[in-house]
Amino acid sequence: MEKSLTITRIFDAPRELVWEAWTNAEHALHWWGPKHHPATEIEWDARLGGRWRNCLQSVETGEPLWHGGVFREVVAPERLVFTLAWEETGERGLETVVTVMFTEERGKTRMVMHQIPFQSFTERDGHDEGWNSTFDRLNEYLNS
Repeated sequence: MEKSLTITRIFDAPRELVWEAWTNAEHALHWWGPKHHPATEIEWDARLGGRWRNCLQSVETGEPLWHGGVFREVVAPERLVFTLAWEETGERGLETVVTVMFTEERGKTRMVMHQIPFQSFTERDGHDEGWNSTFDRLNEYLNS
């Protein structure tokens, strides 16, 4: 078992709409973050070398969790590559690279997200849960 994460989702929405949801901060604010830590602030400059920084807030405690990074590739509407690091010390503060591919499939969009490297299976599994909850929220947003 490797310390990387791959999640595939099919969204019943055109690729351009899914791309817009990913690259426009106003859209991302509606779905970014898992249900238990939705985004409350988003800075999103989706262009090569552009920076992003988002605050997720615990629905239970109100505790803010900041994370961010830099866009390494932006190929509309096919591919996003960006770094991700939590503004924390230790393992969570180490940078990972997230690659998101979007493929049109008969009016729907296949999204494949890959994130590497994780220092531990615990951290990888936490991101798996968080991303899947986030993508559930994206699906709800795309269908609204």
